[in-house]
Amino acid sequence: MSTQVQGSLERDPPTASVLAEISNRMVGLYKEYFGRGPTKARTDWAGHDTLVVTLEDTLGPAEKNLVRMGEHRRLRETRMFFQYATVREFCEPIEQITGRKVRSFVSGIDTEADGLSCETFVLHPAGYDGPSRIEHAEP
Repeated sequence: MSTQVQGSLERDPPTASVLAEISNRMVGLYKEYFGRGPTKARTDWAGHDTLVVTLEDTLGPAEKNLVRMGEHRRLRETRMFFQYATVREFCEPIEQITGRKVRSFVSGIDTEADGLSCETFVLHPAGYDGPSRIEHAEP
């Protein structure tokens, strides 16, 4: 696969600054959409086409109350509802930073582990010219 995307993540190893930029953007999205940012964030490649963003301590005060009440299922359902309502907002920064289109977006949270969340982005190969996950997002 030869492509001329500037700083192609397909050919060149991603720099720490690219991964840090993704982490910072995800923290900003959590602040904007969930009311507070996580205390720790890390982005890693899982192979050539998959990015995993791990965010720790993501629960806001109301969500922490749900945990204390034992309402883990309700909290997971609510968080997933909001997460998938913002697919576009989560995928756009990934596409901008990597220069590749998102194929799939998978979000998860472990309410038993202090709101540890993972945002997983599977990317199309560099140079892919078809639709991205964003185009299939709910309006």
